[in-house]
This record gives sequence, C-alpha cells and structure tokens, in this order.
Amino acid sequence: MAYAAVLFDLFDTLVRFDRSRLPRIEVDGREVRSTAGYLHEILRPYAPGITVEVLYRALIESWSEAERVRALDHREVPARERFGHLFRCLELDPSAYPPDLMHALIEAHRRQLSKAAEFPPHYGPLLRALAGRFRLGVVSNFDYTPTAVGILEEAGVRDLFGAIVVSDEIGWRKPRPEIFEAALGRLDVRAEETLFVGDRIDIDVLGALRIGMDAAWVNPSGEPAPPLAPSPTFEIHDLADLGPLLTP
Repeated sequence: MAYAAVLFDLFDTLVRFDRSRLPRIEVDGREVRSTAGYLHEILRPYAPGITVEVLYRALIESWSEAERVRALDHREVPARERFGHLFRCLELDPSAYPPDLMHALIEAHRRQLSKAAEFPPHYGPLLRALAGRFRLGVVSNFDYTPTAVGILEEAGVRDLFGAIVVSDEIGWRKPRPEIFEAALGRLDVRAEETLFVGDRIDIDVLGALRIGMDAAWVNPSGEPAPPLAPSPTFEIHDLADLGPLLTP
C-alpha cells in the first residue's frame, strides 16, 4: 500500500511513560509516586488546612471520576473539568480563589508528568526519515493539549508533525471517529491512504480500522490479542519496524 500519511498515538507509542520518574511522596507511611507534593506547595497558601495526603486522595478520586465518565461514551474530561472535581473533593469552591490558581495547578501537574515521558533516542532519526516521505500526525487521548505538545517539543520532533490532535480539544477520545477525522482533515489526506500506529488494539487499532485506515499495532512484548479484538494490518514490536514496512 502506498501511504500518503502516517499517524501516531503518543503515550506508549511515541513516548514511554515511566511512573518511576514521578516525584516521591509519603502517604500513610508508604512511598507513592505522584504530582501531589508539587500541587500541595501551590495550594497550601490558599487552603492551609489541606494536607498532602488529603490532596493525594482527592487527586486519585478526580482521576477515577474522569475515567468513569470517559468509559461511558469516550467523551473527554478536560483537565480544567477534572481539576474542578478535585476542588469539590477538597470541599473548595473554585470561584472563591484567584482565577489563575487552577491554571497554576494544572501547569504544575503537566510539568511533572512531562518529566516521566521518555522519548527513545532511535525514534528521532526514524521520524525525520518518515517526515521526508509522508505527512505525519499525532492523535492522542489526553486531557491537556500543552502536555502532549510540550513532550514533543522537548524531544525535538514537534516540527515533524503537520497535525497534533489531542482529545481535550476535540471533546472525544479514540476510538471515536471524530478525533481521527480531525487529524485527517488537518493533513488533507483520506483514511484509505493513511496508516495509524498505536499500542492499544482496542482503541488505536479499532478506531483506525473503523474509519478505513490501515493500522499497525505496537506490541513490544508479543502478547496475544484479546478475544474478539480487531485484526491489525501490521503487528510490530518497535517503531523501528516501520522502516521496512514503509520502504518503497
């Protein structure tokens, strides 16, 4: 197949998320990895009665609630909505605080999450080679676009992508067609001339195949596909495997 474009998932496809890189805090006598310590430093002057342990639990609860809503119909819960729920968990009224407080908390969260994203060194040369032959794009399920863009900028590959489409902007998450269609539209390509590359067979592969794209499943451990999972066009163990697949 002669492709015009290649689209990539972000987390665990273009970058590997390493939770061990998150800051360490102590909660109930045990060490956990969380951004809560940094968020607590920002929030403490405004809500001194809230401990880091309480904030950590509220952060987990806000994430769990966002995941619950997303699972209903793949609607995205943007960071501001999630942090609004965080305030409610803490019994705080966001309107009672400076309007930039929530933004400061979201940005602190973003900075620490970005430090946990690892971009494998051999991906850079591969993407640059592909950018010389295909239109490239990123389609990511994430609640805050600046996090995705910042990770790609830090890796030095932001300029290789003609479209970076993140679910918080579109309002819908993969496998919904809207997010894929937005990327295709921005790159001005048709689904049938596009390859999608992602690590989730139930989200990336399923969504891409449904709208007529080919799909490469990144399966580094070679695990068997779940029952009733769609059949990817290709199965690869590493992005480096794309080179031979896309060689004319």
